[in-house]
Amino acid sequence: MTSSDSSTSAGPRLLGPAEVRSLAAALGVRPTKQRGQNFVIDPNTVRRIVRAAELSDGETVLEVGPGLGSLTLALLAEGHPVTAVEIDPVLASALPSTIATYAPHQAGDFTVIEADAMTVGPEQIGSPTACVANLPYNVAVPVLLHLLEVSPSLRHGLVMVQSEVADRLAAPPGSRTYGVPSAKAAWYAEVRRAGPVGRNVFWPAPNVDSGLVAFERREPPATSASREEVFAVIEAAFSQRRKTVRSALARWMPDRERLDEVFRVTGIDPGLRGEMLGITEFAALAGAGRGQSPV
Repeated sequence: MTSSDSSTSAGPRLLGPAEVRSLAAALGVRPTKQRGQNFVIDPNTVRRIVRAAELSDGETVLEVGPGLGSLTLALLAEGHPVTAVEIDPVLASALPSTIATYAPHQAGDFTVIEADAMTVGPEQIGSPTACVANLPYNVAVPVLLHLLEVSPSLRHGLVMVQSEVADRLAAPPGSRTYGVPSAKAAWYAEVRRAGPVGRNVFWPAPNVDSGLVAFERREPPATSASREEVFAVIEAAFSQRRKTVRSALARWMPDRERLDEVFRVTGIDPGLRGEMLGITEFAALAGAGRGQSPV
């Protein structure tokens, strides 16, 4: 099989439209909306993603949803060992053969785990320092938050998601798209948009625009509250976006006098809406109200 990519025979060959469709046909695979699958068919796009990820030499990469291996091959081509998590058993079983064919000299740097990315832990994925992935669009946010929680070794990453989701993940407080995903992601990392991705680089072409999101891990804000307690405050604050944060948090803390004391202690204006508060403020509220259980 001839690759549309003109790299040397010693290095990995990347997958173009013909290779992707040929591999899919041989496996009897059709991308499914249920799993949010859209296969990248453009070698230049996967090269761009790897460059934009700003990986260190030889850095171990976690990839989620590798599909037929387009991005995997681009990562291996730049000398990065890859641990891939693939939920589809047909795709997972075919990936080692594809890597052996297109990147024979890098096959030893590739590991595939047949698993749901929403349930994997360090015992399966090891200690990768970066995550680079074309995330399944229907579960992109929960997958990213789960990986950041269970894999503290992840220092940074670049993921491709639906453009609207990219906006929400990277939104700052006070913006129209700021919400629960933005605030929760900010607990773990600094998140930013890293560019758009055209629809024609996928097969099948999605009905939505795509975007790249970069993240850099940082320490969560100082608080006596646990992550779960902070996230409970975030969820309560955005449960009624049009109400003040004091009204929205009434279900989290029904004792109004105690709630008012929380606002007084933290110095946060109870007349603001939740969308105006950053992760530091949510952490402060959770810490001041610690010991109070959401109802």
